[in-house]
Amino acid sequence: MFVLLGLGILVGGFLVRLNPLLVVAVAALATGVAAGLPLLKVVAAFGHAFNTNRYVTIPYIVLPGIGLIERAGLRERAGAMIARLKGASAGRLLIAYLAARQITAALGLTAIAGQAQTVRPLVAPMAEAAAARDTPPTEARRQLVRAFSAATDNVGVFFGEDIFLAMSSILLIRGILEGVGIVLEPLDLSLWAIPSAVAAFVIHGARLLLLDRRLRR
Repeated sequence: MFVLLGLGILVGGFLVRLNPLLVVAVAALATGVAAGLPLLKVVAAFGHAFNTNRYVTIPYIVLPGIGLIERAGLRERAGAMIARLKGASAGRLLIAYLAARQITAALGLTAIAGQAQTVRPLVAPMAEAAAARDTPPTEARRQLVRAFSAATDNVGVFFGEDIFLAMSSILLIRGILEGVGIVLEPLDLSLWAIPSAVAAFVIHGARLLLLDRRLRR
């Protein structure tokens, strides 16, 4: 039961709002030691995983660049561009982004957009500017539009990525089903993910149109 110590550290660390990276690292170390592994072997496993998945360091290079162009006025320019477009609304803009996010995720391009690199500096400010055309912006209205912007990205990538054959989620589903005696090819899972993606687009698209009505009221 001592191997469950890491789970307790995770829950406790997140409850007191400690640094997530520190909490996860300490929980992993505690789990390894509680399982009877030597400390050096646990640390070596950390190093091996980091070296094998070196792409995880890419955000440390990309995010400062995004921060610099955002500080230089990217958000303001994006909002001004949308404000000049006739007929633009927050809902219509987010529907277009939802379609683009689903299509690119279906092609396996899940990393070309996201919360940090697209939603915060571009999509959310553009949606806020479009929403401000009909009614004066308030803090509650801005937070509502930002929440829908973030949700649109999540829905698009979550339901779009399963269409791509080589996605890890497809392999995970295939492995779980195979473990209970259900053998399916990745292509079968990928094809059956298409109706889910279409349904997600229709449902969330309707929510975005209702958002426009709500903002106008």
